[in-house]
Parts: sequence; structure tokens; C-alpha cells
Amino acid sequence: MFHLDLHKLLGSLVYNPKDPLLFNSGFFLCFFFAFLLFYQFVYKRKLTRVLLFTVFSLYFFYKACGFYFLFIILSAIVDFNLSNWIDQASSQSRKKLLLIFSITINLGLLFYFKYTDFFIGMINDWSGGDIKPLKLILPIGISFYTFENLSYTIDVYRGHFKPVKSFWDYCFFLSFFPKLVMGPIVRAADFIPQIRKEIHVSKEDIALGLYLIVGGLFKKVIISDYIYVNYVDYIFSDPTRHSGIECLLGIYGYALVIYCDFSGYSDMAIGMARWMGFSIPTNFDSPYQSTSITEFWRRWHISLSSWLRDYLYIPLGGNRKGKVRQYVNLFTTMLLGGLWHGASWNFILWGGMHGTALALDKMRMELFGKVKKVRSRAYLFLQKGLGLIITFHFVCFCWIFFKAGTFENAKVILHQLFYNFNAQAFLPLVQNYRTVFGVMLLGLIIHFLPKKLELGTQKLLAVLPLAGRILILLVIVWLVIQVKTAEQVMPIYLQF
Repeated sequence: MFHLDLHKLLGSLVYNPKDPLLFNSGFFLCFFFAFLLFYQFVYKRKLTRVLLFTVFSLYFFYKACGFYFLFIILSAIVDFNLSNWIDQASSQSRKKLLLIFSITINLGLLFYFKYTDFFIGMINDWSGGDIKPLKLILPIGISFYTFENLSYTIDVYRGHFKPVKSFWDYCFFLSFFPKLVMGPIVRAADFIPQIRKEIHVSKEDIALGLYLIVGGLFKKVIISDYIYVNYVDYIFSDPTRHSGIECLLGIYGYALVIYCDFSGYSDMAIGMARWMGFSIPTNFDSPYQSTSITEFWRRWHISLSSWLRDYLYIPLGGNRKGKVRQYVNLFTTMLLGGLWHGASWNFILWGGMHGTALALDKMRMELFGKVKKVRSRAYLFLQKGLGLIITFHFVCFCWIFFKAGTFENAKVILHQLFYNFNAQAFLPLVQNYRTVFGVMLLGLIIHFLPKKLELGTQKLLAVLPLAGRILILLVIVWLVIQVKTAEQVMPIYLQF
């Protein structure tokens, strides 16, 4: 006989730090379908639609990180008012003062939670002190909504965007749950005009949304989580126990893990937004197909790289103050971009390496881009092939420091690669981990699929009847349940 455990049901509705709400959790499926059910009745009523989104988004954030969801409300209150005051300010000096206050509040909050213990550790190391770390819990999504707040007030200050007059519209923009946890970083100028428009979801929107949700779920759980739990985590947790060939394949595996994890979440966010009648920007564009590091950063985490360009690189001077200054600006931007990813010297080094590579790539284009010669197709094919291989391996080399956690672990991995490679272990390793490497190969094949095939799949989904689309979604959900481990796997990108 069916028995409803009311206590357990109510317990599932409150925040559990051991089981935060994520896109690939069973609770999220119930949450999302409940939202869509209510949404069907209110999507034509603009104010009710805004309130429904805001309430569900704030509850989603509460389930993801507990009472830290109050910070997003505080951020919305502060920046909503500051942006309107900036717009109404009678003098440029007053506008600038209000903007500085907004930047200080936003970065101060981010700094307090993300970097306080890092700088306490630095002070202790340099001075021999014994200041106890605060051991603060980083609110999920704070890096993303902080950057969204900053871009909003800066755009208002620059006169690029008129601030909204409705607080609920701004709260909706900031807390929109599909992009809240892991982005993309959405610009107010792109999103806010959509809030009050008439909602129209076409067959193409449904097809594209389904393609992105199913593909994102597949990348996140079936590829990323599986490779991470069954191979990559073993390698990076104790690299001393593994030979160089094992470490090398672990690095390749991590390159796939972080891409499939992060882009999978972004794809699901974009797909869910499409189903609701909203458009948010693409965040990844097959980055490992890049033939240069400059191209890589045009394809990887596009919303972040464009944000850094518009709000950091260009204000620093961009390429307007000479070549040397341009290279310094690139290096500085990427250095700070590395620090944005996490409070660790490893992330700073990672950003510095990418900044140096970008500057060198700009030099290369300056030196060789001006030499115009007739080149054969074979030469261009070889050039692109070498560029792809070099770029991919440079990115993988940098991932070592990004993932290793400490310089000591990174040094151990490099030592194993150069002094304990043991190529003879390759065949036994593949035999023992054939399923893992099969999934890695599948991930690479999916990543290098031509765009035409993606568009063809979307068109096929557009003409499928509703029952066919539901069946596809159910099959993927079933696969996720089969592959998903008993232990909840946190997003790789949120473990820093």
C-alpha cells in the first residue's frame, strides 16, 4: 500500500548541505516540472510571470546554498537603487562616486567570501603570524551574479543602458535560475528587454531547447561525471601512485571533464531558457577545435572572456596605447581572470600562463600575419593541424595547475610525465579502463562533430511529434540514472 512519509517530504524541501540542488539531481526534475506547470497558467501575465520566476529562482538558490540566497536579494536591492541614482545624478563626479561605491560593495562581498582566507594565509606565510582562517563557505554563483551586477551599473554609468524602474524586473534578471549557479554571465542589456515582451515559444525553440538540455545532461553526467569519478579523481588525488602515461591520460581526461561539466551546465541553462521563451548567449563553441590560443578564448567560456574584454581589458587601454601596453593588458586581464576562478596561486599561475600565451600569439600574428604568400592547401591544412595540436596540449598543460590544487601536486605530475612515463603500461591501462577510455573517445567524437550535423539534429527534433521528444528525454534521463553514482557528484567547476 502507498505510504506518504510527510516528514521525509518536508525534509526534502529544505536546504541540505550534503545534497545541494543541482541540474542533474532528481529533485531538480520535480522542481523544473512544477515550475513549467505553473508557468503554463501565468506566462501571458507579465507581472505574475516575473513574480513566479523570482520566487522559484530564489527558492532554487536557497536549495543550492541555504540562507546565502539572501545575498542575491541584498545585491539586487543595492545595485537596483545605485543604478537609478547613477542615472539621475546631476554631475559626472556624483555618477563616478556612486559607481565606485557599487564596485566596492560588489567586489568587497566577493573578496570577503572568496579571498579572505587566501590572504590570511599569505600574511601568515610572509610574517610568520598565526591568524586563524575564517573558513567561510563560498555562496554558489556569487562570482557570476557579482559580474552581472558590475556590468549593469557600469553600462548605466557609461550611458549604454537605461536602468529598470521595477525592482522585480531587476531581481528577476539577477536571480534567473537557469543561469544562476554556473552562468553564462548574462548582460542586462541583452536580457532585461526580454522580460516584458510577449512570450512566444516556437517549434524551433522547443527543438533547440530539447537538444541543448539532452546534450548538456549527457555531457555532464554520462561523460564528465563518469570519467571524473572512475579515473581522473584517482590520478589527481595522489599522482605519486601513477606512472606518467596514467597521468597524461588523466590530464586528457580532465580536459574533457571540465569542458563537458561546465559546457553541459551552460547548455542546459540555455535550453531551459529557450523553453521559457528567453534567449541567453552561447557559452562554449567547441573550444578544443581551436588552432590558436586566441581562438581558444573566443570559444571557451565566451561570456566570461567577453566580460573581461569589455570591463577590464579595454578600460586598461586595450590595444590603443601601443603594442607593449597591449601585451601587458592581456597578461593582467588573464591574471585577474585566473584569480576570479579561485583563491589559489595555482589559478593565478594558470591565468598568467594564458596571458603570456595570448601576448605571444598577438606577437606571432603581428610578425607573420603581414607576410602574404600564396600557400597550398596542404600547407594550410598542416598549419591548422599543428596549431590545433599545439593549442590543445598547451591548454592541457595549464589544466595541470588548474586542477592539481597545490604546486606540489603539479610538480609531482610533471615529474611523473618526464621521469616515470612507463609507456609499456599503456595497453594494460587501456584494458583495465576500457569503458572509461571509451567514454573519453565518445566525448571527443561529440566535441568534433561538424556544425551541420548539430543543425540537422535540431531540425529533426523540430519535426518530431511531442511523444517522440518526450521519449528521447526519458531515454537520456534513464541513462543518467543508470550511470550516476550513488554518491552525489558536485560540478567540477564548483569544487574550487
